[in-house]
Amino acid sequence: MTGRSATAVLPPSLRMWLGLTAVLSALVVVVLGVLYAGHSEPGTVDRWVIQPTADSVRPPWRNVALATDFLGEPAGAAVLVVVAVTGCLLLRRPRAAVLVVAGAGTTVVTTTLLKSLVGRTIHGDDNLSYPSGHTAFLTALALVVALLATGRLGLGRRAGALLVLAAALVAGAAMGWAQVALGAHYPTDVLGGWCTALAVTPATAWLVDRTADRMADAGRRDRR
Repeated sequence: MTGRSATAVLPPSLRMWLGLTAVLSALVVVVLGVLYAGHSEPGTVDRWVIQPTADSVRPPWRNVALATDFLGEPAGAAVLVVVAVTGCLLLRRPRAAVLVVAGAGTTVVTTTLLKSLVGRTIHGDDNLSYPSGHTAFLTALALVVALLATGRLGLGRRAGALLVLAAALVAGAAMGWAQVALGAHYPTDVLGGWCTALAVTPATAWLVDRTADRMADAGRRDRR
C-alpha cells in the first residue's frame, strides 16, 4: 500500500463504485426535484408510505424520534462533528477530519440550495421540505466514518462497499424515520436527502484527496 493510498479518505478500491453511486444518486435527486417542484401536498408515493403531515408517533417512540431529530439540529450536529473531528485527529487522520467538516458542510449547503430551487413545502409556504437536510447530514457523517473505517481496516472492494452502504442505510433510515414520523418531511424528501449525501460526499472526498496530494507534491518540490 502506497503512502497516498494509506492516507486517502476515498479508498482506491471504492472510487469507481462510489463514483457510479454518486451519479445515480444525483439523477434521483434531480428527478424527484423536478417531479415535486412547487408542490405543497404529499405525492402518491408519500401517501402510500404514510400520511406525512400527521404526527404519527407517541411515547416512548416519539422521544426516540425527537432524540434522533436533535442530531440533525444545529446544536446536535455541531456535537457530532466535533466528536468525529476529534476522533479523526486522535487517529492521526487529518484528511478525514477535513472531510468531516467539508463533507457535512457541503451536503447541508447543497440541500439548502436545492430547497430554494425546488420550492416544495410542508405545513405552510414557509417550510421548505425537499430534500431533507437532517437526513442528508447524518448520512454524510455516517459515510465519512465508514470510509475512514474502510481505510483503517484495509477492507477490500466488496467488504468496504458493504460497510459504506450499510452505514448510509442505517443513518438514512434512522433519521428518515424520525423526520417522517414527526411530520417534518415527506418520505420522498427523505429519499432526496439520502441521495444528496450519496452524491455529494464521495465527490467531496475525492476533492479532499486531490487537494491534499497536490499540496504534498508542492511541499516535496519546495524542499528539493
